Amino acid sequence: ALGALPRLRALQRVGRLDVLDAHFGYPDGYAAVLAGKRLGVPVTITMRGTEQRLARDPVLRPLLTRALQRADRVFAVSESLRQVAIGLGVAPDHVRVVGNGVDIERFRAIDRAAARTAPGLPLDAPVLISVGGLCERKGFHRVIEQLSGLRAKHPGLRLLVVGGPSPEGDWTDRLQRQVAELALGDAVVFTGPVPAAELHKLLSAADVFVLATRNEGWANVLLEAMACGLPVVTTDVGGNAEVVCRAELGIIVPFGDGGALAVALDEALRKAWDRAALRAYAEANTWERRVDELDSEFRRLAVASRGSTVAGKRMVRRG
Repeated sequence: ALGALPRLRALQRVGRLDVLDAHFGYPDGYAAVLAGKRLGVPVTITMRGTEQRLARDPVLRPLLTRALQRADRVFAVSESLRQVAIGLGVAPDHVRVVGNGVDIERFRAIDRAAARTAPGLPLDAPVLISVGGLCERKGFHRVIEQLSGLRAKHPGLRLLVVGGPSPEGDWTDRLQRQVAELALGDAVVFTGPVPAAELHKLLSAADVFVLATRNEGWANVLLEAMACGLPVVTTDVGGNAEVVCRAELGIIVPFGDGGALAVALDEALRKAWDRAALRAYAEANTWERRVDELDSEFRRLAVASRGSTVAGKRMVRRG
């Protein structure tokens, strides 16, 4: 907050600071609330997923609570996160769910045969894909655990592991050892990190998207997969079930239930999915729609803040 104040004051002096919009309740939201109080501008905080963990931390919970309760408006990317805020004492009407969106121009399906050329995938092989930072939370190891059984039912099955080290850690070596120990070297393809502009090509090469994650707010990649026509198999954590909210979009499984994950993946690989319906769902959840919702909220806060400032000045003059 102290580090940002000089720049924020400079913006305010030239009329370019109406609302402070912070993402993640702590530390960003907490700092924004401190700065907003100094500057006399409204503050919004968007909860994106870390708040569930922070709410269980005895040291950070009070700071998170203070930030959310003092913000002028709280957004949550999922209803599950909204409930976290309410559990911390934030008034229900003070928290609004605005989910993440998808760039449907960037994420689109391309010809499958062309998509499979670069990663060297056979044209007739069933293909799973999982995308994210290679850390424990994302659950690549949980998918790899099920591959041997799935390959018995789906000969030639491949898994594309897309991602690299993340701020939460780097499980690359551990995952590669797991693959070697299970003799799955010909079944798992580690692509490494892939630029967002290129990700649609790998998604287009697959049949089913899977994310066996331990925790999420609203995983953007679920909509990105659907925009490329992929059904989703994922765990019932965070906002996942709010994204995969209908049977025609994919399958939700209990977290930590390897058997249920294997059954769901088997079913997803066998089922004839309506790819057009998956794309249509993504098109109904674009970033443009999300931005319109947020823009209207920001404008209301800015107008209300200017109104209260003018009223305060009038009271001072009258005094």
